[in-house]
Amino acid sequence: MMMEHSPESSQKRKSLLTPFLFLLILIAGIALFAVPMGLSNLLRTIMNTAFSLLIDTCFYIMAIAVIMGALDALLTEFGVVDLLNRLLNPLMRPLYGMPGAAALGVISTYLSDNPAILSLAEEKGFRKYFKKYQFYALTNLGTAFGMGIIVSTFMLGLTIEGPHLVSAVLIGNLGAVIGSIVSTRLMIHSMKKIFGPDEYAEDIHVEPEAYFPDANLGKKKGPSLGMRVLTAALNGGKSGVEIGLSIIPGVLVVCTLVMLLTKGPSADGTYTGAAYEGILLLPRIAECLKVILQPLFGFASPEAIAVPITALGSAGAATGIVREMALSGTVDSHDIAVFTAMCMCWSGYLSTHASMMQTLKRPDLTGKAIISHTIGGLAAGIAANWLFRLFLLLTGQG
Repeated sequence: MMMEHSPESSQKRKSLLTPFLFLLILIAGIALFAVPMGLSNLLRTIMNTAFSLLIDTCFYIMAIAVIMGALDALLTEFGVVDLLNRLLNPLMRPLYGMPGAAALGVISTYLSDNPAILSLAEEKGFRKYFKKYQFYALTNLGTAFGMGIIVSTFMLGLTIEGPHLVSAVLIGNLGAVIGSIVSTRLMIHSMKKIFGPDEYAEDIHVEPEAYFPDANLGKKKGPSLGMRVLTAALNGGKSGVEIGLSIIPGVLVVCTLVMLLTKGPSADGTYTGAAYEGILLLPRIAECLKVILQPLFGFASPEAIAVPITALGSAGAATGIVREMALSGTVDSHDIAVFTAMCMCWSGYLSTHASMMQTLKRPDLTGKAIISHTIGGLAAGIAANWLFRLFLLLTGQG
C-alpha cells in the first residue's frame, strides 16, 4: 500500500530546504571575496569600509539634509513652494498626462524623499483630482524626483577636475525630468489597461484643476516673523536628521558590498584589510560591456557603472561611491551629469516601490511600477549623456 504525501510534509521539506539553500549561497558569496582577499582581510575591510562610510559619507549627507530640510521648511512656510506649484501647473498635463495637482508631488519629493508623495496621496482633497490610472502612477512620478535637491547639492559640493560642474548638475536634473516623463507615461499606459480611462480615485471628484494650499501670505496671525523663521528652520532641520538617519543602513550595507565588488587591492597589489579594497568584479563586467555602455552613458572609467547599480537600492549609497571616485579623480563633469540624472530618477526605487504600493493598497501593481521605472532611469542616464555632449558641442568644446 503506497503512502500518500500530505501537504504538511511537503511544506516541512520546503521549510527545511530554505535555510540550507541560504547557507549554501551565503558560503559561496563569502568564498567569492575570501579566496582572493583572505578571510581575515575581508572581515577587516568590511568593518573599515563601513566605518569610513559612516564618518565620511553618511554624516556629510546628513549635514546636507539638515540644511536643505531647513530651507525646504522656510520655502514652504513663506509660500515659495506654492508659487513654484503655480508655475509648474501648466506643464503637468502635456508632459505627464497628470492633473496640475501632481506638481505638488514633484516638489515635495524633490525637496525630501520618495515617500513624501504618500502623505499627499492619503488626502481626499488631493486624490479627487486624479483618475485611477493616474493615481497609481504617482509612485513613479514621485520616485523620479526623490532626494533631488540633496543629490544635486551633494554633486555641487564635489571637487571635480575640469569646468562645467554646475552645468553638469543642471543637465542631470533635466535628464531626470526626461526619465520621469518616460517612467510615468509607461505606468499610465499600463494602468489605463487595468482601470480604464474614466474611473476616478475618489467617489467625489472635481475637474482636474490646480490643487494648491492657501499660503495666506501677510495674513497669518500668531508668532512673529522671527519666530516663524526659527521654528520652520529647526523643524525642517529635524526632518533632515531623520532623512540622514534613514539612509545610513542603505549606505553602509549596499555601498560596502558594491565597494567590495568595485575596488581592487592596495597600491602594491596585496590585500591589507584596509577600507575600500575589493575584487574588481564590476569594472571587469563593465569592460566587457563597454561597447554597449559607452554609447549609452559615456562613463570615463569602468568603475563608474557601480553608481547607477547602487542607485537601484539607495541614492545615498550611490552618492557615497561618487564621493570616493571624486576624491580619487576617476570621474569628470560628464559623469556627474549622468550620475545626477540616474541617482535622482532611480533614487533607491527597488527598496521603496514595494512599500509605496503596499501603502496605496495595491501591491499587485509593484511589478509594473518597477519595470516602468527601470526604463525611465535608463532613459534619464542616456538623455543626460547626450545632452551634455550637445552642451559641449554648442560651447565649442565637443
